[in-house]
Amino acid sequence: MAEKSPAADVEAGLLAHLNSAGEVPDSRSFASSLGVSHLELEGVIKSLSAFRIVDSTDIIKETWVLTEEAKGYAAKGSPEAQLVAAISPEGASKDALKAILGDAFDVGMKAASRNKWIGFEKGNKDLVLRKVESVKDELQEQLRRLENGEVVSDKVIDDLKRRKLITKEKSIWYSLKKGSEFVVKRKTLATDVTTEHLRSGDWKDLEFKDYNYGAQGQPIAKGYVQPLMEVREAIENIFIMMGFTEMPTNNFVESSFWNFDALFQPQQHPARDSHDTFFLKAPATTKQLPDDYLEKVKQVHQSGGYGSKGYGYDWKRDEAEKNLLRTHTTAVSTRMLYKLAQEKPFTPKRYYSIDRVFRNEAVDRTHLAEFHQIEGLICDYGLTLGDLIGVLEDFFSSLGMSKLRFKPAYNPYTEPSMEIFSYHDGLKKWVEVGNSGMFRPEMLLPMGLPEGVNVIAWGLSLERPTMILYGIDNIRDLFGPKVDFNLIKSNPLCRLGL
Repeated sequence: MAEKSPAADVEAGLLAHLNSAGEVPDSRSFASSLGVSHLELEGVIKSLSAFRIVDSTDIIKETWVLTEEAKGYAAKGSPEAQLVAAISPEGASKDALKAILGDAFDVGMKAASRNKWIGFEKGNKDLVLRKVESVKDELQEQLRRLENGEVVSDKVIDDLKRRKLITKEKSIWYSLKKGSEFVVKRKTLATDVTTEHLRSGDWKDLEFKDYNYGAQGQPIAKGYVQPLMEVREAIENIFIMMGFTEMPTNNFVESSFWNFDALFQPQQHPARDSHDTFFLKAPATTKQLPDDYLEKVKQVHQSGGYGSKGYGYDWKRDEAEKNLLRTHTTAVSTRMLYKLAQEKPFTPKRYYSIDRVFRNEAVDRTHLAEFHQIEGLICDYGLTLGDLIGVLEDFFSSLGMSKLRFKPAYNPYTEPSMEIFSYHDGLKKWVEVGNSGMFRPEMLLPMGLPEGVNVIAWGLSLERPTMILYGIDNIRDLFGPKVDFNLIKSNPLCRLGL
């Protein structure tokens, strides 16, 4: 075989042959004639085809090739022939033959027995005897013929397939002819004008490579905003625009006192049952509660006050001290209102929060055990239900929900209470989007807030508007292990209220 040519010589040889002969019917044979591998010639063909210097046509053929095991048999002989050759005239033990043949021992034994090349000493199955003087290794011959590209019969192919010694492989080669831009020697096209070109003046004679204006640039390495966080930021901007201050929500673990009792929610309320609330095992309780305020909450629960009869039950401090994962961010609102009540003189406030809450719910396409709650409240003198409705209309219109309806509802800590509905143009129906109300005097006055101060508040989930805005119908696709990163990358920025 001739010495391997460099790529430039391969290209020159191919172009010279096409110039004289007009075509190359088989690139494999041509590669052999040049003394190079077909893979090297294939690289030159693809380069020339890209510039339309040559036209290539694929020739695809499936051929049988030897497995690694079969290549060993073609070189050393079949397992059965190796086995017979290893047996001395006196015979050989199985252990000795196994040490010589290794993994091929079992295959060789079966095939040699089937060919009646071997036998065993009477009464001693461990001693293997030769029954023939010499053998004709047909398997080795068949493998060598197939390896050399010779044609073998279908029966031989079937036998080799059965023994898993061959596998089918797709081969691709090419037939070639002159292309529309054929040249005997192609010029090296320039890609840029350099300083040297300008100095020498040879830029006038240069031929430049065509620019592909349709080629895509490399993707920019950048981060993407998660849909939930994008909608959260937009809602935060609405609150800030309306003059609200964010509440600190960094305590996921809360006591039952702030989560339930301070909200005038009775200790027998079903929501406090373990079926709805995640209670902590360690630390199971807290002792850090304001005793004077706790005593007032106890009294209003047991016997009422501030114009209320209370619930009339035996209130237990042990129940209030239980730690839990907060079930709503209203627990944060309670803390903030109590803190505000201690400031003298009283100053009206607007607060909001957006953070995670936890409930022991069955997980499905619309519910998770962990989700985000949006909450807003205004604390001021003389607030009425009309003020609440007006603020809600301003807030939801900024979210793009201008058609609102309100339905009376019940909450332990608000009276009156209203569910908020918005007309969904896509679903062609009214859907619930939040809950609202005015905090009860039984909740506010024990804190120490002045008479005549009212609090209007509302809440909704962050996930529901995000799913509507992004067209997501399964909350588990929004965040968590099943989130689709292509969704995050490909979705346009959502515009609330537009």
